[in-house]
Amino acid sequence: MRRYRLLVISVGGVAVVLAGVLFFGNINGNLVYYLTPTDAIAQHTQFPDGRRFQLGGFVQPGSVITTRDGLDFVLSANTAPNSPSIPVTFHGAPSQLFQAGIGVIVEGSWQGKGFVSDTMIVKHDETYAPPTPATGSDRR
Repeated sequence: MRRYRLLVISVGGVAVVLAGVLFFGNINGNLVYYLTPTDAIAQHTQFPDGRRFQLGGFVQPGSVITTRDGLDFVLSANTAPNSPSIPVTFHGAPSQLFQAGIGVIVEGSWQGKGFVSDTMIVKHDETYAPPTPATGSDRR
């Protein structure tokens, strides 16, 4: 009976450890880490041209230019004027929520002093505003 109890406790302990490793190991793979423009500028030498990382910040108002294959814009550390900023060239279709003044995370690499990206995540809040109803003159 004593051997049976020891076996059950051992198997139970191994199962708990295995479940913990699977659970906490998968959480780390789903987290999104990114550098702010301030951090990215300070660590520029640690990310040579071609090494991918994620960069997050606010799209500077008045900086968005639509190009043939994407967008050019400036990503700032915060919304204050003269905050550290990085010019970004984004290749691909931007998110429908993309606009100046919002937070975005882009993934890509340094190309000289600029950042070239092919992946974009738009940060947004949880408030929902329903579409405005059509006015009487717009109805058919």
